[in-house]
Parts: sequence; C-alpha cells; structure tokens
Amino acid sequence: MREMLAGAAVGAVAGLGARAMVPVALRGKFRGDVRRLNAGDPSTLLGAYADDAVLHFPQGDHRFSGPWRGRAAIERFLRTFVASRIQGQLRDVAVSGPPWALTIWARFDDHADADDGTRLYENRAVLVLRTRWGRVVDHEDFFTDTERIAAFDRALSERELVASAR
Repeated sequence: MREMLAGAAVGAVAGLGARAMVPVALRGKFRGDVRRLNAGDPSTLLGAYADDAVLHFPQGDHRFSGPWRGRAAIERFLRTFVASRIQGQLRDVAVSGPPWALTIWARFDDHADADDGTRLYENRAVLVLRTRWGRVVDHEDFFTDTERIAAFDRALSERELVASAR
C-alpha cells in the first residue's frame, strides 16, 4: 500500500511538473516564431495554424480588418503584417485546458517605424488562441486601442502614395 501511495505521489508530481512546462515550451516556440516574423518570415508561425483556422482581427476601415478564414487568408494577413514593417514582442503566455484543446493567452506589444525612424504605430494586445491537437483553430486579437490600427493604415497609405509618386 505504501509503495502504491509513493508511486501515485511521484506520478502526480511528474504530471504537475510536465503541465508547468507547457507555458514555458509555448513561450519559447512563439518567441522564436515572432523573431522570424519580425525578420520577414511568417512560415513557422503560419505552420501553427490548422487549414481551417480563423484569425479574428479587430474590424474597421483598415487593411488588417478580419476575420481571416483559412490558412491561405492567414498567410495573406501575415504577409501584410510583415510588409507593413510591424515589429512585435511577446511579453507573456498563459495556458489552460487539456493538451488536445488548449487555450493560450499571449500579451503582445507591437510597433512600426518609418525609414526615417518616425514611430508610425504602437499598440498592445492580448491574443487568445484556441487549439485542437496542437494546431491553432481560432485566434482573436484584443487591442488596447483599435483606432491606432486605422491611423496606422492611413499613415501607410499616405506614405505609399508619396512613394509611388516618386
């Protein structure tokens, strides 16, 4: 009996330890994905999404407005993100749920600067990702200030018009 209780205790501790490592592992994976995204390569981040995933980005009068349905649409979104020279930083990650259906919350700060160093955009968001068997199936972004997104899009459009006139 004593051996069974000791075995159960060891198993419980091991299970809790493994569970505690999930956010650490996800934080490391997503930080690497964000580094590659910041460098212009969205491929590893895109690989985390299921074929039928949906990315819900705040709606509005801007090029980023969602929803973006399916991996091909999410790839277009990520390429627009990269082309807009947005740089992101993952601040923290929290996880709940069983391994086959995780919910992941991530604090994400982002900004974009013009060629001359002028800060065109800066914002903070919480990203909520729901997974199924290791793939993101639903992703929703909640921003501190959604008007900043529309203002950034206007600034990008003005700079694109100036660049095309040259």
